Amino acid sequence: MRSLVPIYLVGAAAVTTLISIRAFEILMAAALIALIVSRRWRVPPVWVPLSLFLLGTLLSLFASGHIRDGLPQVRKFYVYLMLFLVTSAFRTVRDLRGLAIGWAIAATLSSAWALEQFYKKYQAAELAHQNFYLSYVDARITGFMGHWMTLSGELMMVLLVIGALVFFALDRSWIPWLILAAVPISAALGLTWTRSMWLGTLCGAVYLIWFWKKWALAAVPVLIAGLLIANPLDIRERAVSALAPHQGQTDSNAHRAELRRIGWEMIKAHPWLGVGPEQVWRQYQNYIRPDMPKPQASQYYGHLENDYVQYAAERGVPATLALLWMIGWAIFDFARALRRLPADAGERWVLHAAIAVILSVLVSGFYSWNLNNSEVLAMFLAVMGCGYVAVWQAEARRESTVTLRATSALLR
Repeated sequence: MRSLVPIYLVGAAAVTTLISIRAFEILMAAALIALIVSRRWRVPPVWVPLSLFLLGTLLSLFASGHIRDGLPQVRKFYVYLMLFLVTSAFRTVRDLRGLAIGWAIAATLSSAWALEQFYKKYQAAELAHQNFYLSYVDARITGFMGHWMTLSGELMMVLLVIGALVFFALDRSWIPWLILAAVPISAALGLTWTRSMWLGTLCGAVYLIWFWKKWALAAVPVLIAGLLIANPLDIRERAVSALAPHQGQTDSNAHRAELRRIGWEMIKAHPWLGVGPEQVWRQYQNYIRPDMPKPQASQYYGHLENDYVQYAAERGVPATLALLWMIGWAIFDFARALRRLPADAGERWVLHAAIAVILSVLVSGFYSWNLNNSEVLAMFLAVMGCGYVAVWQAEARRESTVTLRATSALLR
């Protein structure tokens, strides 16, 4: 019974990323203590580039001369332990299925609350005779989270995990319930109006469908076209705003381009160590060239709305490359493991889920700083950890098969 304690605690911590950041932090601490006591650590190979990224963050912090300002990013190192907690606590794909179902349940509850929030916001706009688009775009649904970007990032990942289970899992008993859970989760994700997460979800879904049934990809543009034509609750207007600003709304696309230019100026000035953690929003005005638009009070300059530009500007190009090395290494390991697996292997759904989630975060990260969000980062690392658990289980079974064949050959 004692050996199950770390599994339950790590699983609970991973699931509560969708419910409460405080509960997640407390459960994560309890899980860490349980694993230290049980001495059952397993370290994924990506610890090398991850360590370099964290080291680059510290070097950037000390070089910036603003150590106190950057301490929030150092405290976030705690979240990166989630990767090691998952790889150390979980041992089998069956355990991972329980974790995935936990995510689906938590996401369904958060989505149900988000849909209730949307109903109240829509009703309030109607009663006040306000333009719903303009009243809602800056006050969207959040579910159990504090911001719609957090909610949408988590729902994106949960949907892709559910998709991998539905398409590739050998145990089909949970499939009807998972499909049922996907309905409110999809609705809530759509109503967050977060275009970057829509795009990330689409890319992850295309990956999963490609490896499930390639012919089914033909339904994707049909579904998108049907959604845009039906246009429930101004979905079409929000999608079109990715190309042109909605009437009465500032051009967020032009603002993102402006932020990328500011970030590029920072990178050119400080390519090795950046301007320092938490310094982008404090120093951005020093990097606005004369040909750039003047900062507007209505625009947000707290970060650069891009994972890659943000990390390179803040912590330097080497630290950013270390982070990308970690992510690329994980994708390579998962793809290689998939190529070696038989068609009926139980690990397939986990590896496909991990790759789909990583792809979705990489794509959505071009339009948001999603990896700075502790809840999104924790779940991203947990899914990556699940991928390595599947890799190790597949390797152990393959080694067992080779040993068994060798023993049989000797006995003949």
